[in-house]
Amino acid sequence: MQKIILVGKPNVGKSSLFNRLARQRIAITSEISGTTRDTNKAKIDVEGKSCLLIDSGGLDESSELFKNVKFKTLAEAKNSDIIIYMVDGKMPPSDEDRAIFYELCKLNLPIALVINKIDSKKDEQRAWEFINFGVKEIFETSVSHNTGIDELGQWIARQLKNDAIKADESEDFDDFLENFNDEGELESDENFEDRHIRVGIVGRVNVGKSSLLNALVKDARAVVSDVAGTTIDPVNEIYEHEGRIFEFVDTAGIRKRGKIEGIERYALNRTEKILENSDIALLVLDSSEPLTELDERIAGVASKFNLGMIIVLNKWDKSQTEFDELVKEIKDRFKFLSYAPIISVSALGKKRIHKLYPLILEVYKNFTQKIQTSKLNEVIEEAVKTHPIPREKGKSVKIYYAAQFGFAPPKIALIMNRPKCLHFSYKRYLINKLRQNFELSGVPIVLAPKKRGESDENEEQ
Repeated sequence: MQKIILVGKPNVGKSSLFNRLARQRIAITSEISGTTRDTNKAKIDVEGKSCLLIDSGGLDESSELFKNVKFKTLAEAKNSDIIIYMVDGKMPPSDEDRAIFYELCKLNLPIALVINKIDSKKDEQRAWEFINFGVKEIFETSVSHNTGIDELGQWIARQLKNDAIKADESEDFDDFLENFNDEGELESDENFEDRHIRVGIVGRVNVGKSSLLNALVKDARAVVSDVAGTTIDPVNEIYEHEGRIFEFVDTAGIRKRGKIEGIERYALNRTEKILENSDIALLVLDSSEPLTELDERIAGVASKFNLGMIIVLNKWDKSQTEFDELVKEIKDRFKFLSYAPIISVSALGKKRIHKLYPLILEVYKNFTQKIQTSKLNEVIEEAVKTHPIPREKGKSVKIYYAAQFGFAPPKIALIMNRPKCLHFSYKRYLINKLRQNFELSGVPIVLAPKKRGESDENEEQ
């Protein structure tokens, strides 16, 4: 797929243009210089042609961190097909902008100069000063007022090859068909084997999430620094492994609420949005440090979205604790994640990273599986026979039958005479029985007691 990269100094409007072209709010935008520190990617459709749009970090050398950002941006530009160089139209042309622009021209790629923030006649007059860049393709835009964007889009479309593949329409696991065939089995048009596996990487600051992403995709994809809170924008990367497509998203590290500063507040909200649209969460813990209350809170945030879950003990080469001992502590403190497999890795040393891929595939298979209706009812009947449902105020509580009504994760309806009388502890008992009889490692189970004809509400995990 052809790549278009947005390049320019900090705070010229690259992330705003990225969001405008992607037609959704993906990149975080703010008045704070250096908000975007990693490249951010999105598939977009331009006049029927698909391409990959890349929002890069600002070109700045004010610190070692931003020098690293600049290096990554220029390296990404060399691997792109079209370059859009943005400047701030409210500022006069700078020698630094001109030098970088000329350097990019040497790549012999289609390149356009976008003069942004042209909001008045005075700005239009100032824009003429950029004519000395000597480029034919100049566009005056105001992203905030959506002016000049159509002309830029038409130019982009002309640069894209005609054989570009149509962009895939977005899919959602909740868009399944709740239909059953004549045998009582749930049918769905969702093809889980061909779609991307969406994996969110979460954890507190400096546990090694960005290093883990880089190790998984075998590339320095995310900026890694000892500065806590380096990752602000979610960093996404699509990677193919043994014929399957994985979409990893490295989210911003989460701090204690009192220590969240500036643009990190935007990042915290964005992290939850990423989890909401993921299939599996990799909860990264620093095994070289004691577990914290914040680790537990982050685990709770991840679990509320009913994702597949894998706990990743990073920095294992620095750990002073025995694996079994640490697993026991995690099981005790994260009881609500008792179903999640635990794996130890060293992201920086790339040790045991290769074991994560088969584990993700196993959890994803469990996450999207269709349980045979007859077998499901056998397990439920046997569970009720072994441990009958307690009566409610002298009245019997019965389960007539069970049926799976959804995937990702498995959603099980219990058709009953008194669904509100099924005690929470008994639901847990049934869930444990389901885990004993089906491959459900790493997967939450949604249990929904209801009457005949009742909608799928009051779901319990």
